[in-house]
Amino acid sequence: MVGPDSEGRPPEGLAVIDKEAGWTSHDVVARSRGVLGTRKVGHSGTLDPDATGVLVLGVGRATRLLRFLTVLGKEYTGQIVLGATTTTLDSSGDVTATYDMAAVTSAEAAEAAARFVGEIEQIPPMVSAVKVGGRRLHEIAREGGEVERAPRPVTVHQFDIAPADEPGVYDVVVACSSGTYVRTLAADLGEALGGGAHLRNLRRTAVGSFTLAEAHPLESPVLVPMSEALRDLSCVAVDEETAVDVSHGRPMAAEALGVQEDGDLGDPGPWPVLGPDGSLLAVYEPYGDRPGQVKPAMVLAPAP
Repeated sequence: MVGPDSEGRPPEGLAVIDKEAGWTSHDVVARSRGVLGTRKVGHSGTLDPDATGVLVLGVGRATRLLRFLTVLGKEYTGQIVLGATTTTLDSSGDVTATYDMAAVTSAEAAEAAARFVGEIEQIPPMVSAVKVGGRRLHEIAREGGEVERAPRPVTVHQFDIAPADEPGVYDVVVACSSGTYVRTLAADLGEALGGGAHLRNLRRTAVGSFTLAEAHPLESPVLVPMSEALRDLSCVAVDEETAVDVSHGRPMAAEALGVQEDGDLGDPGPWPVLGPDGSLLAVYEPYGDRPGQVKPAMVLAPAP
């Protein structure tokens, strides 16, 4: 069990969990508090109860960093079953309609999938954590209700499909922006092919650079250090003098921090700032209407 270190300090960092099917993201957080020996645990983005794979948890002070991880791209594998739609758009729901799609060829399926690659709009499914009117859609859906949802822009970088061993079933690989629903991709693909479809066996294989290769079961987590928690962003290392200013949350010139935040070649930020000893001091971002200036998005207090 991960717990306080030899000096009694509570654990902190990221726990990359390989979530089992049947657990909600909330369930994982609740259970991990006992496993990790701290109540200060959160997750960087929900994963469907029936889905498995990468769920990134923030532990201790790292919970403050989760908002920078939520926006990272995601990667998935799964299977799309042609010929049936369900209430949840995946295999956990009740079948709402069936279609004879035996004549659909793999070439036609691949061609249709290619149309969803790029910047598209999706309507969030009713069984999702999106809030409408202050309530989560899945709460409304459990009561038998349905509300109108506005389409949302998402980006699909990869949507590869290949015939599985079972007729009418396709293995899929998806790389997409945060906020993309793979179950909606499955349903929309079925409609594009003149019928219907649903998703099954969804597995998240990556959140940003955090992949299954470093994921661990819930009962035996391994913590990624705070200094590596924001490795998907452009980290900046500063000297002792600048570290003092950063630790006090002082705004400064982008050049003084060692970043270029303006112009076509600039990095839009945010930037994790590491001290001379490699510890994470703060996260800086552009200073709004002050070109060439940066300010702290957050400053991390020293570990207790």
